[in-house]
Amino acid sequence: MSYDLVVIGAGPGGYVCAIRAAQLGMKVAIVEKRKTHGGTCLNVGCIPSKALLHASEMFEQAGHDFANLGVVVGKPKLDHAALMKHKDDTVGANVQGVAFLLKKNKVTAVFGAGVVQGAGKVEVTADDGSKQVLETKNIVIATGSDVAAPPGVKVDFDEKVICSSTGALSLEKVPGKLLVIGAGVIGLELGSVWRRLGADVTVVEYLDRILPGMDGEIAKTVQRMLEKQGVKFSLSSKVTMIEKAKKGGKVVLEPVAGGDAQTLEADVVLVATGRRPYTDGLGLEAAGVATERGRVTIDNHFRTNVAGIYAIGDVVRGPMLAHKAEDEGVAVAEIIAGQHGHVNYDVIPGVVYTNPEIAAVGATEEDLKAKGVAYKAGKFNFTANGRARAMRATDGFVKVLADAATDRVLGVHIIGHAAGELIAEAAVLMEFGGSAEDLARTCHAHPTLSEAVKEAAMAVDKRQIHS
Repeated sequence: MSYDLVVIGAGPGGYVCAIRAAQLGMKVAIVEKRKTHGGTCLNVGCIPSKALLHASEMFEQAGHDFANLGVVVGKPKLDHAALMKHKDDTVGANVQGVAFLLKKNKVTAVFGAGVVQGAGKVEVTADDGSKQVLETKNIVIATGSDVAAPPGVKVDFDEKVICSSTGALSLEKVPGKLLVIGAGVIGLELGSVWRRLGADVTVVEYLDRILPGMDGEIAKTVQRMLEKQGVKFSLSSKVTMIEKAKKGGKVVLEPVAGGDAQTLEADVVLVATGRRPYTDGLGLEAAGVATERGRVTIDNHFRTNVAGIYAIGDVVRGPMLAHKAEDEGVAVAEIIAGQHGHVNYDVIPGVVYTNPEIAAVGATEEDLKAKGVAYKAGKFNFTANGRARAMRATDGFVKVLADAATDRVLGVHIIGHAAGELIAEAAVLMEFGGSAEDLARTCHAHPTLSEAVKEAAMAVDKRQIHS
């Protein structure tokens, strides 16, 4: 059967691309090697992790915070099986929803491993070994990413003792000791889940700071908050060995600056040292599709060097974020349809779902200093926000960075309750090239957490009211 478009990979980028292309009148097929749609994000990533994060936060609040609100429930007890069922039910509802949307939009779903056989042909091998060739005018590669081990370290994942993020979402019990390798988003989120549920958590990081790439002040503040919650950190530490021990796992560390090695043992070791683009077995080399450092090379219109073959999401340049892939999926479908799809890479928010949440969009102070951009910063603490006080959620702050000459907002950084929701306002403002003055003069409902964003914008010109 012949198609206008075949998408390889049914993650956030792929399935969104397929649906948008179908909306634009194309005959579309989507190829997925998992038994369910949704990719890493819906199956073993963003969605199940948020289910566990929410549940663990409720558990901790019930045990420590409810009494202060006058809600007396006694000491909470963890039902591990019910916790996992909540996670699995959440995943199931989401992947079923994607399947429904694909069917609704008349996208043909083909399950199996896709291989690009050159322009216009995709071979799909099903689980039973049967093969079929899909002929198509266009191909979009949206195969996402896979777990990456620390450079030069052999890691044998059994997903029970030596875990990737996938295994850490389905532990059979709360580990006594959890050792997390990597102080990025995944490590901190999953580390905080199991810490709240009772694990003793230590996070190991090669760099001398956590959350690489995020605003430095944000990172320092978050580290202090997490340490206060009981998370321990071993920074500037190079991992040289990860292996199973008689009981649990064993990790050998060396100081980055040099010095004696030390061995740490734990019931579970979570390797969260990032992800790598998934291009294995796609036939890209044989098809002549260029790659660079494992990523598919594209131009500004998502085109590879082979006519009719495009690529989006984690497999190409840019941040490995589901919403970035979704925007690219829409854009490339529109480009194929002859429209003008576009993604503004300067306005892609990122969120870390610790408690409190961390959210950012645009440039950091370090970015602006490195580029020599003169800027003004406005900051407002949630301790001075009435709604935050009423919720006992006063940890954190909002920081707005604006161009010193034009007042255009260049970056917004938030630590606080619901930071992931609050950052949307900043993203909309920046998408339209708005100024700190624009934000400061926009009326915000009272009492809301969003007033802190307004006050931070007012603070750019040192005219905040409540601090």
